[in-house]
Amino acid sequence: MNSTLRAGLSLLLAFTAAQALAADSGKGGKTYRWVDDKGVTHYGDVVPPEYARQSRAELNSQGVTVREFPAQMTEAEAAAAQTAAAEQARRRQHDQFLLTTYTRASDIEQLRDERLALIDGQMRLAHGSIESVNQRLTTLESRMRSFKPYASSANARRMPDQLAEEVVRTLHEKRSLQESLAGREAEKKELRERFDTDLARYRELTAARQPR
Repeated sequence: MNSTLRAGLSLLLAFTAAQALAADSGKGGKTYRWVDDKGVTHYGDVVPPEYARQSRAELNSQGVTVREFPAQMTEAEAAAAQTAAAEQARRRQHDQFLLTTYTRASDIEQLRDERLALIDGQMRLAHGSIESVNQRLTTLESRMRSFKPYASSANARRMPDQLAEEVVRTLHEKRSLQESLAGREAEKKELRERFDTDLARYRELTAARQPR
């Protein structure tokens, strides 16, 4: 659209709006202004249903905006806005927690190191338990070689049920200990990341409060 045609369209819209406003002023009705999907501004006493959820304005008889109607959000937009507001509130609450709980950055570092040391101690116990289980498995494997199908002798007896059950029970114990150790490792990683995030945020908050 060239500039001449655009200017002509603007004048036509203004003239149409003026006519609508004059008519409404005579009958005491309301005039609304809205923008369609192509960016063209419209005026009228009724907003078409397809634009009812978009932003619009109510005008008086002089064409002055007396009331603004913001665009209505879809369910997805409303849910996203609610989630964003909740996250913002959570961040404000956590910021307040950091500022009221710690007096200096080294307090966060000290607590972080204490928590990590506690997990390290639990991991050392888990490693010790796994080593003990491995030793028991080695003993059980040695005993299993005396029975079928692991014995080299053709006259070897069938493995006793009690021995087989003990092997299975010990293997389950080892697997459980390994899963517990993996959990402690994941917990340690998450804890370090959380404290490092808190430390960075605390420094950011306290730096902002320093006089310049």
